[in-house]
Amino acid sequence: MVRQWQAVHPELDTGPMEVIGRINRCAALLQQAEDAPLRRAGLSRPEFDLLGALRRTGHELTPGELARETFSSGAAVTKRLKQLTERGLVERRGDTRDRRVAHLRLTDAGRGLVDGILPEQLAYETAVLSVLAPEGQGELASLLAELLGRLEGRTGALRA
Repeated sequence: MVRQWQAVHPELDTGPMEVIGRINRCAALLQQAEDAPLRRAGLSRPEFDLLGALRRTGHELTPGELARETFSSGAAVTKRLKQLTERGLVERRGDTRDRRVAHLRLTDAGRGLVDGILPEQLAYETAVLSVLAPEGQGELASLLAELLGRLEGRTGALRA
C-alpha cells in the first residue's frame, strides 16, 4: 500500500501511514482472534467490556460511570445493560435517595463468565507477544502509552 502511494505521490512522506496502518491492522487481527472466546460465550466485545469494568472495579457502578469506564455512549450502555440483565449477568439496584439512579453489579453468573474468559484471553495475548523479546514488549508498551496519552482528549483538536 505504501509503495503504491509513493508511486502516485512520491513527494509525500508516507512514514506516518506505515505506523498508523500497522497499528490499525494489528488491532483488527488481534481483536478478531481475541473475540473468539466472547463469541463462544454469546457476548459481543462491548458487552464484555461492561462486564469487565464491573469485575475489575470490584464495586457497583452507575450507568454513567460505566459509560466513562468503557468510553461508550450512555445510550449504548443502556442497550447493552438491558441485554446483560435479561441474561442474568448483571443486576440493577435502585438508589435509596434518587430513584432515577441505578447501581449495577455482576451476578455470580456474570462474575463466573468474566473469570472464565479472562485467562483464555490473557493466554492468547501472551502467545501473540511471545514473538517479541520481553524488553521489546516493554518498549512497545511504553511507546503506545505515550502515544495514547497524547491522543486521549485531543482527537477532535487533531482533526480540526
